[in-house]
Amino acid sequence: MTIKLYTSVEFWLLFCYLVCFAIQMYYYWVVFRHLAFYKSKEIQRELPLEPVSVIVVAHNEYNNLSRLIPLLLKQDYPDFEIVVVNDSSDDDTESFLLQLSSIDPRIKPIHLRQRLNWFDGKKFPLSIGIKSAQNDLLLLTDADCLPESDYWIRSVVAAYRNEHTSMVLAYGPYEKKKGLLNTLIRFDTLHIAMQYLSMALIGKAYMGVGRNLSYRKSLFYEMGGFLSHYGIPSGDDDLFVSRACCGRKKSCEVLITDKDRMLSAPKKRFSEWVRQKRRHFTTSKFYRSSTKARLLFYGGSQFLFYLFFILTLVFSLDYTSLPFCYSMITILAFFIRMTTQYIIFSGASKRLGEKDLLPFTPLYDLFFSIFTPLLAFSIKIVKPKRWK
Repeated sequence: MTIKLYTSVEFWLLFCYLVCFAIQMYYYWVVFRHLAFYKSKEIQRELPLEPVSVIVVAHNEYNNLSRLIPLLLKQDYPDFEIVVVNDSSDDDTESFLLQLSSIDPRIKPIHLRQRLNWFDGKKFPLSIGIKSAQNDLLLLTDADCLPESDYWIRSVVAAYRNEHTSMVLAYGPYEKKKGLLNTLIRFDTLHIAMQYLSMALIGKAYMGVGRNLSYRKSLFYEMGGFLSHYGIPSGDDDLFVSRACCGRKKSCEVLITDKDRMLSAPKKRFSEWVRQKRRHFTTSKFYRSSTKARLLFYGGSQFLFYLFFILTLVFSLDYTSLPFCYSMITILAFFIRMTTQYIIFSGASKRLGEKDLLPFTPLYDLFFSIFTPLLAFSIKIVKPKRWK
């Protein structure tokens, strides 16, 4: 009986299923709970409002800049400049920036009129913008973003209350619109944020988003800029964050309030969104081995959890005493995992302003547990297009 028990297909399927279940519980209760139950830190003292440089890289972004810059100029902050790097645009971006800069001295346009960027991506123009900034404290965002409040700069600066802080990570959600695609994009953004913000909260930051990121110019020079990964099209945010925060647990702060979010325009077509995600995926192979292992264990256990759940139930359908017991264990573990997921996602979505995504979380989770591995595999076949 013992030999049959430990050599049966049902037993090993259940064993693998419970291993995946345990890994998922570890990530939810040990890692993700830090974001789900996060409480914003109270500022104990009045901080000096040091001057700030907001940096934006733009290529043919006239329409987006015409919305973004007026909102940046309305920021409730006494001393800041807006450095806009016009990366060889052939629309009205240059004339628009020249006109604004003649009216408001806070706008500092930099025009790259020739393609001096020998590599794909925005690292070269972003480096030019950082080196041209007058201030040490930098705030980075994209041309297609909009601050959700007039206190964005003030909120980010307040996060530098610790003298050891040299980098701040904040959330960059997408605009809420009608349609399934918009919901998928927003859930994906929430799910990814739950991972990298939680890891940052436990001192293992591995990425941020360039549309809402802050660090000091001195840190940029200390890290040698993007030189170590300059030939990689993407990675101006995640690879830089990973290198800058490695071994510096107190150097990275996390912002999770409605005052420090940068809202982005989502893709309108599924194919455009897939291309965007494929470009982002190309960077992950350059992560540190420990980071890749953490992401693989989480994503892999997520996919295999559903797979072994189905297989365990299928192989236990004869309802004899032992397999029936396996079925009950399988269903119980599934219920615990779904309940846990709801609790953690509920907390995370509340803190990141995405509460409307909560009701359909299990469906989105199942979709991405299948979609993400397929997308990652497709990159090995067809290379993503360059950054524009």
